[in-house]
Amino acid sequence: MTSTWVPYLIVAAGLLFAGIYCLLAMRNLIKLFIGVEIISKAVSLIIVATGFAKKNILVAQSLAVTFIVVEVSLVATALAIIINIYRHTKSLDIRKLSRLKG
Repeated sequence: MTSTWVPYLIVAAGLLFAGIYCLLAMRNLIKLFIGVEIISKAVSLIIVATGFAKKNILVAQSLAVTFIVVEVSLVATALAIIINIYRHTKSLDIRKLSRLKG
């Protein structure tokens, strides 16, 4: 492996830890969603950096594009769910979701 992989790995680890912190510390649904997106960007960076380090960038790019396509469908679904939760509770606080129990 080349030494150029290490800075990408450090940046991806920083993004991963920032996303995990956002998931653990925030109570707003939009901020939680942003934390999930930060984690997914870290995963995309790791996929491309690993392909670059292994001299197999075309496979890594195709995996990253496939990951992004799946991620976009998940983003649309998650935002639709967040909008419906806001309509029912008039709040984006996750503590208010206990009223939705059936």
